Amino acid sequence: MTPAPSTAGEPATPSTLPLIVEHNARAHPDRPALSWRAPDGTGWVTLDWAQVREHTGRLAAGYAALGVGRGDHVLLMMADRSEHWLSDLALVRLGAVPVSVYGTSAPEQIRHIARNCRAALAVVEGAAQAGVWAPLLDDTATPLTRLVVVEPGEEGPHLPYAALTRAPVPESFEKSLDTAGPDDPVTVVYTSGTTGEPKGVVLTHRQVIANALALDAAVELPPHVEHICYLPFAHIAERMLGIYLPCHRASHVYLCADPTAVAATVREVRPRQFFGVPRIWEKLAVAVRAGLALLAEEQRRGVEKAMEVAREHVAFRERGETPPPALEEAYARMREEVLQPLLAAGGLDRVTWTASASAPMPLDVVRFWSGLGIVIMDAWGLTETTGVATTNSPRTGFRLGSVGRPVSSVEVRLAEDGELEVRGASVFSGYLQQDGSVRSAVDDDGWLATGDVGRIDDDGYVWLTDRKKEMIITSTGKNVSPALVENTLKEHPLIGQALVHGDNRSYLVALLVLDPEAAPAWAAAHGVDTGGDLAALAAHPAVRAEVDRAVAAANTRLNRTEQVKRYRLLAREWGPATGELTPSLKMRRRVIRDRHAAELTELYAD
Repeated sequence: MTPAPSTAGEPATPSTLPLIVEHNARAHPDRPALSWRAPDGTGWVTLDWAQVREHTGRLAAGYAALGVGRGDHVLLMMADRSEHWLSDLALVRLGAVPVSVYGTSAPEQIRHIARNCRAALAVVEGAAQAGVWAPLLDDTATPLTRLVVVEPGEEGPHLPYAALTRAPVPESFEKSLDTAGPDDPVTVVYTSGTTGEPKGVVLTHRQVIANALALDAAVELPPHVEHICYLPFAHIAERMLGIYLPCHRASHVYLCADPTAVAATVREVRPRQFFGVPRIWEKLAVAVRAGLALLAEEQRRGVEKAMEVAREHVAFRERGETPPPALEEAYARMREEVLQPLLAAGGLDRVTWTASASAPMPLDVVRFWSGLGIVIMDAWGLTETTGVATTNSPRTGFRLGSVGRPVSSVEVRLAEDGELEVRGASVFSGYLQQDGSVRSAVDDDGWLATGDVGRIDDDGYVWLTDRKKEMIITSTGKNVSPALVENTLKEHPLIGQALVHGDNRSYLVALLVLDPEAAPAWAAAHGVDTGGDLAALAAHPAVRAEVDRAVAAANTRLNRTEQVKRYRLLAREWGPATGELTPSLKMRRRVIRDRHAAELTELYAD
């Protein structure tokens, strides 16, 4: 196999993921690769790169004994646990194609994915997941014939995961490993389905490595950096950040199987990089703001002064200018004396690279974090672009509010209607069809229509407007970006989530959700006592009056067409478990509109 090209004086990058794992095991055998919580919760279990190679080889032999071979798809439905991560690499070393499935997928989505990828084997976490998958074993239209269950004692009639590594590995087996080619599939990622059925995005070793090299050229990180893995592996962001990039960088992954434990894990690990979708950064900002509100007035003034200095320092860097010596000195002092202790409380004191993607990032949240010296490098991309297509970068430049400039593996342009189009080495092969073929989605010149609308400024920075299909067209023919309006509304801490509605209507209305952390804190500070009941808070006159003021303030910053005329305040937060959000925390607008159809209709009643 031909290795990927290298620059002068640097070793060539191995051309496939298995060859990268082999390289890491030889070059960095003792370096930590993967850590996860011990079963008793007392500490971390860690494998180094030599142990990863050895363990994935034994797992690959176990899967081969079940009949899994090169090119076969294997379905994985588990949390971010070692069995998922190691199985993924073991299957790739075998030449098979791992396909992760969201744990929140509905039965009909699971059935569609199983039929589409024609997998005969699925590996699931426990009895609950096995119960959902088991009916497919008797479905003659679905090729699934066997389930492997990870949790000990929950396998029932199915094969226990532990059995995969019980048999000795045949001496000749290793020769059959690591034979995948650069243009072989490394995975199929099914889109999370904000609308319609999930589509299987086929990604190759070559595309994944091209994206990894492009990202490395844009970011500044210490070698072998830590990464906290908490997003589902069914999401392209975590596949790149939690599997492929750590292999490429021979770095250290900490698995956080419980997403609610992310903050605690950050405090413990103190990572040097951290990625969060916008909702994660919003929630962290709410927590920090609540802590600042509890400080004595003199302390709070000191923090506010430090944050002003930090924002001024960031502004110089954003313009590509060197901060004046006096500002540099003041920032260094404020960072050491004020900001670092604050960040240390949340485990972010060592962080050197922070990023976000998946949805437009509210600018007020970005500005808040810049006041703490943390510049969130917003990025943009699709599953179909193997993740990041554009990114802000401390190395190549950033503009707060933009999603940065194209990485080196792609080109980006605007179509006549403002839709962003992408082509390049990390654009996917196509969509998997049920007959095993792959349907290309690019035009004759290789351009992929992304469905996102935006603009590109004179310096090459990309600014997102919204999803093309989600743009609101009012009855007067005006186009409105719902994300722009929603992010403006969410700048008030009481408003945790927002959905704007108004297609083919003469004005916009909104569903607003109280922030479950910020609302009780606001109530306590303003003498509103409802016993912590969010529904009672949402109905309280003082809260309603404050939200009225928040909506009015947002409207002053929006043009007439974008302004919200009426709203309904809700108490229950939307989430993946209840179906209003995808597993990557993007809104399923159709689901929300359908569930609140009565309220939306009432908002248009005279």
